[in-house]
Amino acid sequence: MGKPTDINQPIVEALYSEALLLADEVRQVFDLHPIRETGQNADTLRLALSVEGLRTTTRVMHVLAWLLNHRAYFSGELTEFQLRRHSKLPPDRPAERENLVLLEYSTRELILESENLHARITRLDAAWRDRFEMRPAAILRLQERLGHAVHRA
Repeated sequence: MGKPTDINQPIVEALYSEALLLADEVRQVFDLHPIRETGQNADTLRLALSVEGLRTTTRVMHVLAWLLNHRAYFSGELTEFQLRRHSKLPPDRPAERENLVLLEYSTRELILESENLHARITRLDAAWRDRFEMRPAAILRLQERLGHAVHRA
């Protein structure tokens, strides 16, 4: 079995750049999206934009905070103990479908992009916390077979 991989500085820097670009797009879309109409439909749209804008902004800020902590670790400003203790990525709160159907396609795509980035960082965080330990394929296959057998019983 090969040596497990780990998070390294170039990976963190690439993800940080990606997250910064996404944060800028999120700010542009949600800060500069005035709705001039009035009435119930406009109010519903304003509420959907506010809720999903807050969720998306929070999601991206959590990702940026996680990446900033890892950057601080690589620059020697945090110990591994401090990083493990203080850099847990909070769980995501995905967008609500009833809000998404009200939003423009480009806004929905931006929200999806932020959810995908958060999911990638979540997987990376989980692997990092498990110290990138990989189980041999034979053990994984055995666990799958046992899982299937238990569900059938």
